[in-house]
Amino acid sequence: MIHGTHNADVDDRNKDVLIYVNGELFPRDEAKISVFDSGYLVGDGVWEAMRLYEGKLAFLDLHLNRLWDGSKAVGMDLGFDRKWLVDQIEMVLEANQMKTGVHLRVMVTRGIKKTPSQDPRLTLTGPNLVIIAEYKTASEETRNKGITLFTSTVRRGPPDTLDPRLNCHSKLHEVQALIQAIEAGADEALMLDVRGFVSTCNSTNFFIVKDGEVWTSTGAYCMNGITRHNVIRICKENGIVCKQKDFSLYDVYAADEAFVTGSFGGLTPVNVVDGRKIEGRDLINTLTSLYQKLR
Repeated sequence: MIHGTHNADVDDRNKDVLIYVNGELFPRDEAKISVFDSGYLVGDGVWEAMRLYEGKLAFLDLHLNRLWDGSKAVGMDLGFDRKWLVDQIEMVLEANQMKTGVHLRVMVTRGIKKTPSQDPRLTLTGPNLVIIAEYKTASEETRNKGITLFTSTVRRGPPDTLDPRLNCHSKLHEVQALIQAIEAGADEALMLDVRGFVSTCNSTNFFIVKDGEVWTSTGAYCMNGITRHNVIRICKENGIVCKQKDFSLYDVYAADEAFVTGSFGGLTPVNVVDGRKIEGRDLINTLTSLYQKLR
């Protein structure tokens, strides 16, 4: 069985969910998009993933901010405003009669190309919008067990290549890092920046706890995580020292606690990094409790 931060409890209702494609709803098996789509051809698109709890989309404004920032960064005119997008999301949730325990992914690509090409001038249509909402509850077994990490040789690049803060469809380097970790027997990959300092994981942000302090990377080479942002906020509001700083694997191997953050799994403990055990969970448990109240 696959073990990792995206483990979800099985829910048979997902077989019948309706998928949104450019204003229409389709049964799961009938939801399709053209092979000439910019996202399929060259990974030209931006996306967001968010959670629905008790009828409320968690941290919606932060997710929308990141989506609009990303679209501006890649020079993509979305062609709609925030209210319209929220209306579409709510329509999908209503059509599927979804109230809670839902993971929702919004994907926007530049549109349909005339021919396979990188050139945005060969795009024939406006952006393609896909919304996938599924019943997904993060596995408590995964949270209780924790995960293991392996440090990949695939590095997080600097912002003058592909900015790590950009939540885009181009994820091949992260997939490569994860494949290395899986082949090494770990659950997920820890990634360093181009200078050799700890950056992030392949799909989550990484934290350690050392002598009562919470450490995470500077943010210059890591994903612009919403949960990461909220953990830093929680620490500030509750008098917990949280440092965004450069640190190396030397510090990770000697850490008292370690955990990763993501919109789906929240905070997930890390038990092992490169074969070194990290067994503490005291501060992780405190932060998890505070995070659950925040959402």
